[in-house]
Amino acid sequence: MRAVIQRVSRAQVRAELAQGGSHVSGFDGEGLVVLLGVTHGDTEQEARLLAEKTWRLRILADERSAEQAGAPVLAVSQFTLYGDARKGRRPSWSRAAPAEVGEPLCRDYVRILRELGAEVLTGVFGAAMEVELVNDGPVTLTLDTEELRRPRRR
Repeated sequence: MRAVIQRVSRAQVRAELAQGGSHVSGFDGEGLVVLLGVTHGDTEQEARLLAEKTWRLRILADERSAEQAGAPVLAVSQFTLYGDARKGRRPSWSRAAPAEVGEPLCRDYVRILRELGAEVLTGVFGAAMEVELVNDGPVTLTLDTEELRRPRRR
């Protein structure tokens, strides 16, 4: 799994629903926006590792974590995080997990964050969405569970 995590001062996501209507979710004030991608072979273990790291990452003001600040998290699925643009001009999406794998793991990530105590707002999996945010800092980090599992070199 891969996440782009941004420290924000406000955020909102809007999605047009296939059956009509729309979904709007967001917050004003300090928090995190997480763009979340899933690849083949990811499991609930990756979702747990990423959720715990997100919740405890000390990137808010005064080096606090979202856990310490009680800050909300807006989680938005984004399969394009696994896009591959190394060859040609058209990215390949073959490294992104199909919806039947990705959607349950995105739900697991959100559920685990909530179990940890987070207020989590979400977009709509697979929908076309508009994400608005004010990046505070700016602070943006990319986390990948493959890299998080690797031992650190000294």
